[in-house]
Formats: sequence, structure tokens, C-alpha cells
Amino acid sequence: MYNTIQDLNDRTRVTGFITDEDGYLVNPYAWSPLFAEKTLGVEPGSLDYERLRVIYFIRDKFLRLGALPPMRTVCKSSGLDKAELKQTFGSCLQLWKAAGLPAPDDELRAYMN
Repeated sequence: MYNTIQDLNDRTRVTGFITDEDGYLVNPYAWSPLFAEKTLGVEPGSLDYERLRVIYFIRDKFLRLGALPPMRTVCKSSGLDKAELKQTFGSCLQLWKAAGLPAPDDELRAYMN
């Protein structure tokens, strides 16, 4: 994962969080809303309740069940439509990363596209 201590320090210095080479949080339990804001490139404190609720929903489903909920379930639970989610998070993969979940395997990546 990390070639040297310097590599680990460099990655931590950029975000304040320990991430892998692709920017996924190494320890999903070290997540905070600040990580989501940094990952999405928005100002601290700018994610509103509805958007944070989406992230918390995704985190809860994965950490409790080990599964990604279908997008229609995410939309229904958040009250946001697919276009609003795409505008805020970009892609399912970006939402996954902002939620501080581990790097998805190839099968899960295919499902997200």
C-alpha cells in the first residue's frame, strides 16, 4: 500500500486522512464530513443536511450489510432525484469515495458504472 513512511506522510498531509493511492480512505471508521468535503472539493461546512444524509445512508448500508444499495433506494431515502445526486457527487464511485468506504473491487466498480 505504502512504499515508505514518507509516502504515507505525503498522502496524509494532503487531506489530513490516510488514504490509498486512489484516494480511498484506508480506515472507513476514521471518516468525517470534512473528509467528504475535501474529497468532493467543496468548502468546509458547505454540504447540507440532504447531501450528508445520502453519505450517511451509503455508509450505514455498506458498514452494516457489506452492500451498496441500489440508486433508486438512495434516491427514495434522500428525497433527491438521480440528477441532483449526480450534480452533487458526480458519480456513484465519487459518492463511494466521499463516504470514506474502501476501494471497491472490480465487480462493484462495474455495478457502479
